[in-house]
Amino acid sequence: MYQVIPGVSLKRAVLLTGLLMMMVFPGMLFAGTLPPVKTVFIIMEENHDWSDILFSPSAPYINQTLLPISSYCSQYYNPYYNHPSEANYVWLEAGSNLGIVDDGDPYTNHQSTTNHLTSLLNRAGISWKAYMEDFSGGYVPLTLTNRYTYSHNPMVFFDDITGTNDLYYPYGVAHIRPITELAGDLASNNVARYNFITPNLCGDMHDPCGGDPISHGDTWLSYYIPLITNSAAYSNGGAIFITWDESETSDGPIGMIVLSPLARGGGYSNSVYYTHSSTLRTFQEIFNVGPLLRDAANATDLIDLFTVYQIKGMTNLSNGACQFIVDGTTAGKTNIVERSADLLSWTPISTNVAATFSLTITDPAATGFRSRFYRSHQLP
Repeated sequence: MYQVIPGVSLKRAVLLTGLLMMMVFPGMLFAGTLPPVKTVFIIMEENHDWSDILFSPSAPYINQTLLPISSYCSQYYNPYYNHPSEANYVWLEAGSNLGIVDDGDPYTNHQSTTNHLTSLLNRAGISWKAYMEDFSGGYVPLTLTNRYTYSHNPMVFFDDITGTNDLYYPYGVAHIRPITELAGDLASNNVARYNFITPNLCGDMHDPCGGDPISHGDTWLSYYIPLITNSAAYSNGGAIFITWDESETSDGPIGMIVLSPLARGGGYSNSVYYTHSSTLRTFQEIFNVGPLLRDAANATDLIDLFTVYQIKGMTNLSNGACQFIVDGTTAGKTNIVERSADLLSWTPISTNVAATFSLTITDPAATGFRSRFYRSHQLP
């Protein structure tokens, strides 16, 4: 069993206080949860394999500035044989392409289902906006405008957002906004909690636009990412997810880069298999909205990219001592680990300044115990 603070679930205790507490039996594991992300920004790029981006001289901002401070994936894919673009954007919203297999306009490919992410957010009272480049606002962008394309805007395919293709449907007009408003919303700390951001066909690496498409996208990111990272919404529990809609050649791998004060960062990467369903599942878990949408129920979330403060991996040693791991520590911060037999009296067994993402703790006085409580607290 887990010991919890009275009246507070274990998950909430971890999220609100940073205090970890568990009743330990040999071999027991502690289950982690996503950290308390408050505001999500997802930025969509286009049609490039991760091998096109990583180490590319055309992407100096991504490689020299973002990756050293981010967490990222080496095995992130668009869903199996899910093409073209529109099908992947809809998948990120709904956990399926809903039968869309082309880049048809919303008049042809509109969907009546209300079982999609922004609908769940709206019903839960969680704010959201979609910021689109190259349209002026004041209407629902159902048609091509300048270098804006509807196939890169999943929200315009859902009838509950557009009023079934009504150019002036108030709900759609209020929630699909021109990207020119993003800087002001960030400066005034008036951003929604979920923000879906689509550059135009130059900024998203789709079109050459008279030059190198990867370079155009890299330059675009070098302008917009600092706008977000310098905001209160980012510093107070924000997370930026940068991904590509689909592979240029097959299904990937494609890129997924995560920037957040709550992410592992420091260039951490993994080789876990992920798809767009993983991203959708992660968003649903962050905002606690369900049920899990279609293939999101089958996916692995992106929790490994974040710093999850947890006690795990209890092991009995041959000398009768026990050993466990405090994971998700922050380099340079002090962690105090204590034990108790009754939850009343606590004895410190370790005070460590973390050098990496985890600490290995040994309790030499564990010989013969039937059960014992451990807790760890990371100082500010």
